Amino acid sequence: MDPVWRQQGRGRGQGRGQVTSNPSSGRARGAVGSQVKASSQSRFDEIQRSDRAAAQRLTTDTYSSSSEDDDEDDSEDGGKRGKILQSALSPYASHTGDTDVRLLEQTRHYLHEVCQSGGVTCLICIASVRRTQPVWSCVGCYCIFHITCIQKWAKDSIFLVSSVTDEDFGKKDHPWPCPKCRHEYSPHQTPTRYYCYCGKEAEPAPDPWLLPHSCGQVCGREFKPSCGHHCLLLCHPGPCPPCPQMVSVSCLCGKSSRVPRRCSAKAWSCTKICGRKLPCRIHTCANSCHAGECAACPRVSLQACACGRQRAERPCASPEWHCDQVCGRPLSCGNHTCERVCHAGVCGECPRAGNRSCSCGKTKSVLPCTVDVPTCGDTCGKKLDCGLHTCSMRCHRGACETCRQEVEKTCRCGRYSKLLPCHKEYLCESKCNKTRACSRHQCKRKCCPGNCPPCDMNCGRMLGCRNHKCPSVCHQGSCYPCPEMVKVGCECGSTAISVPCGRERSTKPPRCKELCKKPPSCHHTSQEKHRCHFGPCPPCKQPCQLTLAGCVHLCPAPCHDQVLVKATDRANLAGPWEQPSTPAFVCTALPCPPCLVPIPTACLGEHEVSPVPCHARGPFSCGRLCGRTLSCGNHTCSLECHHVTPAPNVDKTMAGQECVRCEEGCVKPRPAGCAHPCVLPCHRSACPPCRLMLRQRCHCKISSLYIECLKFTSADEQGKQLLMSCQNQCPKQLLCGHRCKLLCHAGDCDQNCGQKVKIRCPCKRIKKDFPCSRVQSQDSLLVCDETCRALQKKHAEACAAEERALLEGEMRKQQAELEAFEKRQKGRRKKNRKVTEVEMEEGVWHRYKLRLLLPICGVLLAAAAVYLLKLTNEVTDSETAGQ
Repeated sequence: MDPVWRQQGRGRGQGRGQVTSNPSSGRARGAVGSQVKASSQSRFDEIQRSDRAAAQRLTTDTYSSSSEDDDEDDSEDGGKRGKILQSALSPYASHTGDTDVRLLEQTRHYLHEVCQSGGVTCLICIASVRRTQPVWSCVGCYCIFHITCIQKWAKDSIFLVSSVTDEDFGKKDHPWPCPKCRHEYSPHQTPTRYYCYCGKEAEPAPDPWLLPHSCGQVCGREFKPSCGHHCLLLCHPGPCPPCPQMVSVSCLCGKSSRVPRRCSAKAWSCTKICGRKLPCRIHTCANSCHAGECAACPRVSLQACACGRQRAERPCASPEWHCDQVCGRPLSCGNHTCERVCHAGVCGECPRAGNRSCSCGKTKSVLPCTVDVPTCGDTCGKKLDCGLHTCSMRCHRGACETCRQEVEKTCRCGRYSKLLPCHKEYLCESKCNKTRACSRHQCKRKCCPGNCPPCDMNCGRMLGCRNHKCPSVCHQGSCYPCPEMVKVGCECGSTAISVPCGRERSTKPPRCKELCKKPPSCHHTSQEKHRCHFGPCPPCKQPCQLTLAGCVHLCPAPCHDQVLVKATDRANLAGPWEQPSTPAFVCTALPCPPCLVPIPTACLGEHEVSPVPCHARGPFSCGRLCGRTLSCGNHTCSLECHHVTPAPNVDKTMAGQECVRCEEGCVKPRPAGCAHPCVLPCHRSACPPCRLMLRQRCHCKISSLYIECLKFTSADEQGKQLLMSCQNQCPKQLLCGHRCKLLCHAGDCDQNCGQKVKIRCPCKRIKKDFPCSRVQSQDSLLVCDETCRALQKKHAEACAAEERALLEGEMRKQQAELEAFEKRQKGRRKKNRKVTEVEMEEGVWHRYKLRLLLPICGVLLAAAAVYLLKLTNEVTDSETAGQ
């Protein structure tokens, strides 16, 4: 039935057409308008139901088989098909048990796929092969394709190969490959007609009593490997099973008598020792009965080398071997020895005997073998490695040198030319911009001559299965179909079918006969038995039997772990055309109902007992005062009846942790010297010792010490002095200037300083160490001796002599300058001579007084500097001795 909106006379458009057809009739217009308004909701509901039904059909068709004869009871028919296949193939493996199981299983697999509806998939179009569609099967892998798909595949493959390889396009016959196994077919083997599996009948008619695409006749194909027999099954897909004919054959070694066996398993071993002579002619074959030639002898024997000089243990399978020694036997010439390594037989003639040529080959001479052939002196003339030029050197021994003649060379791509030595190859830097055979990537090879290599990059395009990418090298045209097979199984995984990759989304999972193995969704350890299925299991109907919270009773209500509850957070819809975004009911777990069993319960203070429901049980307050004795032993709890946690081995009349505490402070006297109050509230026992810390300054008044109050008050005077010491060196300075060596102490420091001080004599030559206290009490501990006085006298005389020498030198220098000045003044005019002489006599002291005073001042400054330096050394030595 067509949807409502497709039917004539009932839609909105038809009503509008009736209204506009007669505009003069207002009454008809009003009637139609009211009718449309009244039935709009009903039409909308009907359209919605129709759309939902169509959507449901689409969702079910997504996972349905594409075969036209889909069975209703798949599991029942699958069992019948399995029994038929088992009865048809059981004779092939029931006699001997060692048939080719792999080939038999492959035949069983293809028969099972053809019998199953929608089991065969065309790898080219990734669609199911129906029993009424023409098909073609490959002779290599027996894969089935639509005949139209394989014809298009062959045509496209031949076209792509011809477009890439043929210069005259379409003139050559190129093979095309099978999409799955790559078995090649010639162009004239492209299928043009639809044949059965055995190839006897063209265009076989579909028969419900036969296999799809089968002619129903005996197959008759020759077995592989060929044994002379033919297949006796009816026309079938896939490879023929192993040959079932019975033949009489002997064992592999031929010692046993003939026994009847299957033709496909006629090779058998009697397990006896072979015993045939091995190629070494010494030992016999120790292997069990086998086919073909015997293996090489595995034993080891002592064998001589080819020259006979050495003997070693060698495998019998390789008796001939050579040592590393040179033959060394004299040749027939008597002048040379054989230079060959370990050989058998005669050494041969001397290689230097007979007619020999010079190095260039132009001159021949007959010389004794002891004489080397001299060079002829002519030009060598041999062809060099370049093949264009000849060697220009004189006849020489050894190889000719490389060709160094400069020629104009053209690069490999032919774009540029350059003068280079003949032995060098010229390659330019230009990159090839041609597209490779894949028509996707450029060559990019330097100096390419035009024959671009095939593309070496991966294709990487997504295959038709939409799960894998093409792993082949980059190519033209369509990629090969995905060769992978994917298993589609039931929920538990015990039943599965294999489908080509890409068909798992549209293949209906097989029905499973096993029981559901899903764990229960509720708290029960097991659930009602039911078949394997997809989706959630049915709701549990067993009693809950869970222990209720807070008690030991069991819940008597039915299992409520998965209960459909109406959703409360749904949004309001704007109209009937809007679909709800959340479901109306949600599956959730409900809590167990409260327990109603009456339980006798005591009050909080254990004053009385009353019955209370189990879910509301618990001590209650009776309103009386607690009355328990507090910990101080002097007061009682004044709170209303409340819960008290009992303490072990304590009287129940004593207060607990929940009772009020005595807030009065302790008034007991404190120990002598302790000014701190007791830290405990009112208590009956003695006060605890004071553990507070006192802050006291040490004797040196630098550090702050924290001393426990109990230790300080209980210590005597000497102990207090010790506690107030910081145990560091006293920082006070003695009168001598040194630091006190004692630890932090009370009172004044001892002025008897024992620090060692270095003392020198007045001339600073003699130096000794004395205690600081002795230095302070005595003066002039160290005086100069006779040696010091002699040295001082010599030093004074040297200084005086040096000063006199300086003065005499300065005077001589000034006298010379004065004489030079007088000589310069003699050349002046006579009229001014008297005046000049007078002026000179008057200005000599004023002119040269600075030059006379400077040396004198320098000598005085030097003497002062020496004296100051001596004073500085004395001060430094005294400070060092004080430290």
